Amino acid sequence: MTASGVETVEVQLGDRSYDILIGNGLVETAGAEIAARLPGLATAIVTDANVAAIHLERLKESLAGAGIRATVIELPPGEKTKSFEALQQVVDGILAARLERGDAVIALGGGVIGDLAGFASGIVRRGMKFIQMPTSLLAQVDSSVGGKTGINTSHGKNLVGVFHQPQLVLADTGVLDTLPVREFRAGYAELAKYGLIDRPDFFAWLEGHWQPVFAGGAERAHAIAEACRAKADVVARDEYETGDRALLNLGHTFGHALEAATGYDSARLVHGEGVAIGMALAHRFSSRLNLASPDDAARVETHLRAVGLPWRMADIPGGLPDAETLFSFIAQDKKVSRGALTFILTHGVGKSFIAKDVPASEVVTFLKENHPG
Repeated sequence: MTASGVETVEVQLGDRSYDILIGNGLVETAGAEIAARLPGLATAIVTDANVAAIHLERLKESLAGAGIRATVIELPPGEKTKSFEALQQVVDGILAARLERGDAVIALGGGVIGDLAGFASGIVRRGMKFIQMPTSLLAQVDSSVGGKTGINTSHGKNLVGVFHQPQLVLADTGVLDTLPVREFRAGYAELAKYGLIDRPDFFAWLEGHWQPVFAGGAERAHAIAEACRAKADVVARDEYETGDRALLNLGHTFGHALEAATGYDSARLVHGEGVAIGMALAHRFSSRLNLASPDDAARVETHLRAVGLPWRMADIPGGLPDAETLFSFIAQDKKVSRGALTFILTHGVGKSFIAKDVPASEVVTFLKENHPG
């Protein structure tokens, strides 16, 4: 079987450049794509039980058909898998399979698996080859591109990890048909984010085409490719997040605080939903600071509401802690530098910028005004 309508986006990083292939049927053609680019290697497939049940056998058949040896390391699903314990399990599995430095780790799963497998591939034998096969929309447009890997600790999310770029990303748009609609919506928030950062025409296109993006087909592949193109441009300019790459955190400062406030309970709030509310809050906060028009905030909120995403704190089921406690979560977030608050704010749709030294008093007042209590 061949993948149909495959689009290629290149991440340009000199001799470490790599392709993102986007299209339907790439799980079946993965063996041929990998063998053509990286001949003669063996692999370890890192995946979780949910993804394995649906997609693993097809990937194994594809690799076997291309003469690629594959060892499977299967983990439990969920955010708790981004841990030191799971990292050790993956590292031990790679070493037990006697894989060499020139061999590859394949991440078959969502962002959790991609971050964990990428970290393992970055540290085993001081750096192995790495192939991303993201199976969630969020991973296809965000975490699989750009080389950020890591695990969580008791001190916070993603605090231990390395930058380790993949050699290849295979984003099979067909696998997204198996996602629950809530998870697809959560990934869509990250998709819309790229329009809100600096591609107003893309956001306007999404406003008119979000329904066929959800339905699948050419519009879905186009939207994913456009998002990957946007992220690839940012990564090429700022691989190690010392400048412009921070713009990719639009909505994340508020969103991470809300995730922490709900105890990372996915029944109440998943990451993409937190980002959706966070993006709406970032636009509303920008309006409050007279940086942008209230009409822009309303436009963002209208679109998020139309696709079925939460867009305000009141949309989170269960109670939230008070504004001061929410602010304490913001102050603990990694977007704080030497005690100064850094937010991604906006002058309007597609006009985001890095705002440093945002006054704490303004943030607390804003949180009080928008608190559901």
